[in-house]
Amino acid sequence: MTQDRAPGDAGMEFYDADRTAALLPYDALADAIAATLVDAARGLASAPERIHHPLAGGGTLLVMPAADRRVAVNKLVTVCPGNPGRGLPLLLGSMTVLDAATGRCLGVLDGPAVTARRTAALSLLAARTLAPRPGGALLLLGAGVQARAHLEALHRGLGTRRVLVHSRTPARAEALAAHARALGLEAAAVADPGPALEECALVVTATCSPVPVQHGPLRRDAFVAAVGAFRADMAEVAPQVVRVCRVFVDTAAGCAAGAGDLLQAGLDPARDCTPLAEALGAPRPVEGPVLFKSVGHALFDLAAGRLALGAKARR
Repeated sequence: MTQDRAPGDAGMEFYDADRTAALLPYDALADAIAATLVDAARGLASAPERIHHPLAGGGTLLVMPAADRRVAVNKLVTVCPGNPGRGLPLLLGSMTVLDAATGRCLGVLDGPAVTARRTAALSLLAARTLAPRPGGALLLLGAGVQARAHLEALHRGLGTRRVLVHSRTPARAEALAAHARALGLEAAAVADPGPALEECALVVTATCSPVPVQHGPLRRDAFVAAVGAFRADMAEVAPQVVRVCRVFVDTAAGCAAGAGDLLQAGLDPARDCTPLAEALGAPRPVEGPVLFKSVGHALFDLAAGRLALGAKARR
């Protein structure tokens, strides 16, 4: 792990991926996200909708600022689908955390680590709140960074003991299953996710596929966290599956702009879906299937910044 200072700025500390992850344990981050959503509902935290700017080669530049009365953040990341073929990570970037009162930089966190941790912690919070059977087996569709983070978060936060992994690259599915076994889980890679859907009450879709990878049918007690697609022209969950689910969203405004899974199924996120913030504290659904759609929002990055470096802000 490395921790460096920018030349000429004795107060700016850079945290690498390992150091950033250590500052963001999944359980505590899920609680921090819940608290930030409550603050946002009370007008104590805010964020504009994120900026999407196209890059050459089909990539996307994402800019995500947010602030409360003590901490401000700005995450700047790129998503470049061609990067894995170049030997580079799909996601690159950083997140600056500032003292909201003075503008003083509290530190610069690794952007991909923040994104992976806060997305998985958000799904953990959603599963705790919405999953009809949160103790069930888990099916992961995808075997990349987000799938690994979700495996760790749900194992840590829900006590998940059995996981099945499907990926279009079998070697990556087996590698993630091996990681799960190293954590003490019963785990296997599966070539066909269909039979796994009959067993698993928890499903996570964490791919960059522009076309659906989850075609159902789902168990009546299933909870699906769809986290990979983040543009209107992307969809991981087939429309016929979306339409039979009770649908919850991370934010209605964000999903109205970028939740292709919902838009291609003919749903209006503002009218047909329930924001997670409204479900916090409400009775858990007794049956499903339940779909939680997440496209990401700067408020969740703010929660990560508050947890990681908020203690350094001026009181």
